Amino acid sequence: MEGLSLEPAQVNEHAQDHQQYASLSAHTTDHDSWLQAGLMLVTGFNCGYILSFSNLMMVPLGWTWGIICLGVVGLYTAYANWLLAAFHFIDGHRFIRYRDITGFLFGRKMYYITWVFQCLTLLLSNMEFSETPLRLQYYIGMTGAAYFTFAYLIPTMSAIRSWLVVSTVLTFTYIGLLLMVIIKDGKSDENKNYDLKGSKVGRAFGALGAVSATIVCNTSGLLLEMQSTLRKPAVKNMRKALGLQYTVGLIVYYGVTVAGYWAYGSEVSEYLPEELSRPKWVKVFVNSSVFLQSIISQHIFVAPIHETLDTKFLKLEESMNTASNLKRRLLLRAALFVMNTFLTAAFPFMGDFVNFFGSFTLIPLTFVFPSLIFLKVKGKTARMEKKAWHCFNVVAFLLLAVAATIAAVRLIIDNTRTYSFFAYT
Repeated sequence: MEGLSLEPAQVNEHAQDHQQYASLSAHTTDHDSWLQAGLMLVTGFNCGYILSFSNLMMVPLGWTWGIICLGVVGLYTAYANWLLAAFHFIDGHRFIRYRDITGFLFGRKMYYITWVFQCLTLLLSNMEFSETPLRLQYYIGMTGAAYFTFAYLIPTMSAIRSWLVVSTVLTFTYIGLLLMVIIKDGKSDENKNYDLKGSKVGRAFGALGAVSATIVCNTSGLLLEMQSTLRKPAVKNMRKALGLQYTVGLIVYYGVTVAGYWAYGSEVSEYLPEELSRPKWVKVFVNSSVFLQSIISQHIFVAPIHETLDTKFLKLEESMNTASNLKRRLLLRAALFVMNTFLTAAFPFMGDFVNFFGSFTLIPLTFVFPSLIFLKVKGKTARMEKKAWHCFNVVAFLLLAVAATIAAVRLIIDNTRTYSFFAYT
C-alpha cells in the first residue's frame, strides 16, 4: 500500500476515528490521469495573478534577495507538497481531503482549523482583480457571474478536462505575447532603476510580504483534494503532476516575474499589462485572455468548497444532474459567488489579502501541518535527524507565519486609510 503507516501503538487509537472521516463524496474520485492534474496545476498557477508578481515579489527584495527567495521558496514548496502527497494513505486508510487527515490524527478542532484555512485561501483564488476601464464594481460583477456560470455547468474538478485544452492554449499564447513585448521594452530602456524603496522598517515588512506572495504563487493548500480525483497509484501520479508544475509551470510564472522586473525596474506596475508599449492589440489580447483563462483555471481552486457543499446538501443517491440536484446546485453556487463577489467589490485593496492569506493560511498548510503529520505518524520510529528536521520546520515556519501575518495586516490597515468601501479603483 502506498503512503505511510501508523506505528503499532497508534493503530487501535485511530481505528474508529477513520469512520468519522470516511471518503464519501458527491464528486468524482479515482478517475483522472496525472497529466490532467499536471495541466490543471500549470494553468492554475499561471493565471492573471502572475501579472502582479514582479511588483509583489521582486520590487521589495531587489535582484539578489529576490532570486534567492524565488529559488528557496520554490524548492521548499516542491518538497513540502511531495511529502504531503504520501499522506493520501495512512495505515491503509485513504483520505481525500486535507482536513480529514488532520482531524483523524489530531482531533475535531484541528479538522475545523484546517478547513477554515483552506476556505480562506480557496475563496481568495476566485477573487479577480483588474485594471479595467470599466468601473471596478461592474467588472467584478461580470467576473462573478462568469465564474458562477462556469461552476454551475462544470460542477466538479474532473469535469474540467474538456476545457483544459482551451485553458492551456490561452495560457501559453497570452504569456508568449506578453514576454515578447516585455523583452522588447526592456531592451529599449537603458535607464532602468532597481533601487529599493522606503525606510528600513518598511523594507523589512515589504520583504515579509514578498515571501508570502512567493508562497502563494507556488502552492494552494488543496493537493490532497486534487489527488483524490487521480487513478491509482494516486501517490505516484500526484508526484508526476507536481513534477510538471515545478518544472514547466514554475519556469513560466517565474519567467514572467523576473522579466517584468528586468524590463521596468522598481517602478513596475502592480498590473504588468499597464507597462506594455505597442502594439495595443497585445494588451487587449492579454487582458481578454486572462479573463477567459481565469474562469477555467481558477475553477480548480474553488472546487473543494463546491465538493463540501455538494456532499452535504445534494441527494447522493441520485445523479448530480437530476432536477432536484440541479436546483440545489444552483442555489449553492449562487450563494457562494454572491458572497465572494460582494466582498471583492467592497474592498478595492483586496489584492493585499494575497500576502495575508499567504502568511496566515498557506504557510501552516504547506509547511507546518505536513511536518506535524509526519511527527505524529512516524515520530517514535523515525531517525533522530528526520525528527529534528520536521521539528525545525514546525517552529521556523510558525515564526515566519506570525511575522509575515503582522506585515500583511500592517499593509491592510494602511490601505484602509486610503481607500473607501466600493471605491471605483
